[in-house]
Amino acid sequence: MAPPPEPRRPYKRPAISDQQRRRELALQAQSARRADAQARARALASSLLTTPTPPAATDRHGEEEEEEHGHTVAAAASKLRGSDARRWFARQIMLPEWMVDAPPLLASDWHVFARPSGKRCLVVSSNGMTISRVRNGSILHRFPSALPNGSKRDISGPASSYSILDCIFHEPDQTYYIIDMICWRGYSLYDCTAEFRFFWVNSKLTETSAGDPPSTYHRYRFSAVPIYECTLEGLQAAYSGKTPYVKDGLLFYNKHAHYQAGITPLTLVWKDETCSQYVIDTDSRGEIPNEQQLVLELQEDGKLVTSDDPPVVFGSLDKEFIQKSNLLAGNLLRFAVRDESVTLVDGKMQIGQLQFVGKPNRARAFADSHSKALFQYAARHAPLRIDDLVASIQSNNMELESTDVEMQD
Repeated sequence: MAPPPEPRRPYKRPAISDQQRRRELALQAQSARRADAQARARALASSLLTTPTPPAATDRHGEEEEEEHGHTVAAAASKLRGSDARRWFARQIMLPEWMVDAPPLLASDWHVFARPSGKRCLVVSSNGMTISRVRNGSILHRFPSALPNGSKRDISGPASSYSILDCIFHEPDQTYYIIDMICWRGYSLYDCTAEFRFFWVNSKLTETSAGDPPSTYHRYRFSAVPIYECTLEGLQAAYSGKTPYVKDGLLFYNKHAHYQAGITPLTLVWKDETCSQYVIDTDSRGEIPNEQQLVLELQEDGKLVTSDDPPVVFGSLDKEFIQKSNLLAGNLLRFAVRDESVTLVDGKMQIGQLQFVGKPNRARAFADSHSKALFQYAARHAPLRIDDLVASIQSNNMELESTDVEMQD
């Protein structure tokens, strides 16, 4: 009798980038990073509130150094103006890379949730007030809230104790949707895993009345987004399930990721026409241009780079053009990219020719990332589809089942 045929593995879209390699490096780097989480949280809270908090007296020399470092960073940040200030504040938020390849362990190592459409911001509550700032550092709202020490009516413990939430403000229902937590009542969560931070968001929010309807001492409602394990069922719920907010794509968080300021491959954003109105970037008139456009930063030597760390160089401008156009180092510039000038080499996008279009909106904080440029290119030609994510999860499940069988044998 012939043996039964082996089950066919789902087709997996071949990788087009080096995203997985950088994810592995990011996980290694965070485990080796010095634990200065408390000082970082203190510095950020002071900067968000605009009034640096002086270091408290302590008998422990190490804590004194950390406090003074936090105070110095906050004081320096408060003096920044213009593009420098916008760039500094933008770097305090953990920003996702754009998913150009499905991670190999989606089902076992990742969470997923529907991203609310709206303004990404950091919210800090302390000393009887609450302030939210968007990514360029501008204050979105200054208001009383039911967060810890978020209003004069609700001060418990030290008044200077602070909480910092990573939120998206959803205009239609005037709600702050919490997508992450950086600090709660002075306890920093920078070096905690995403899995733990998500648990705290849900458990700590229920300890307050911040989720209640707005009132005199609680102007805006706060709500946690529903977060799922990235199984087939979880992906389906995030992708197709109903939400109280308008969706703008899906966010994927590696369960082991710490809160890392700046762009990281340990969080990913993915979009298609079903879960977002904005898949392909539009121009200043809100229309999709015939050619892909991207925003790059001009450096001192004329190179045009992305916002990655380290930045990816996509081209350069000669001195004559820079002088005639009155351009300065640090300027953000918009370019059009012709399809025939794009090649993919070792997981990196290379552009043979850039066509200068102009300057983007002045409120913009930083250039496009390499992964966004690559995602936008793929979205126009060979997009990563929901079926590719499903296939990655199914493949992961089959590998886990195969491992279980081997262990039983």
